[in-house]
This record gives sequence, structure tokens and C-alpha cells, in this order.
Amino acid sequence: MIAVIGLVIGVVGGLLLQPTVPLELQPYLPIAVVAALDALFGGLRAMLDGIFDDRVFLISFLSNVVVAALIVFLGDQLGVGTQLSTAVVVVLGIRIFSNAASIRRHLFKA
Repeated sequence: MIAVIGLVIGVVGGLLLQPTVPLELQPYLPIAVVAALDALFGGLRAMLDGIFDDRVFLISFLSNVVVAALIVFLGDQLGVGTQLSTAVVVVLGIRIFSNAASIRRHLFKA
């Protein structure tokens, strides 16, 4: 329940305050969102499997975002930022769809 309240406060705050992302951080925002979605779907899958641990979820959430941002940063430093960004999105996308399929199988018993 606390998580839902925090989510609602965050969404309302974001809509009202309309924060801007600094120009130098803009390439990392989509990657961070995809990494966060991966952790979210993984957490939902774990919850449905009955093995959810809030500590593991928090560590997974933060480490996914940090590691994905570091990979993109490294790619920018090497001059291949778009290729590494694409690779991160593909890998995390595969994980998201895998978790979504598991969630679907669990919910629909298929």
C-alpha cells in the first residue's frame, strides 16, 4: 500500500512540477526507464511466484539503472554510445518480455 501511495505522489508531483532533465543526462533517461521497467516486471513476477523480497527488489532496481547508465556512459566515451544503448535496450527488452510472458502464464494458467 505504501508503494502505491508513493507511486501516486511521484506521478502527481511529476505532472505538477514538470521537472526538466539536464541536457547532458538526456541520453541516459530512456535507458534508466527501461532498466527500471525490467526490475518492476521482475518484482511483479517474483510476487506472483511467492518469492518477492523487497530488499532484493530495491537492489535490483537500483543496480539495473546504475549498470545500464554506466554501459551507456562507457559507450559514449568510446564513441559507440548508440550501439551500446541499443544493446542495453535489447537485452533489457528481452528480460521484460520474458517476465511478462511468465506473468501472463501465471495469471491465465496457460
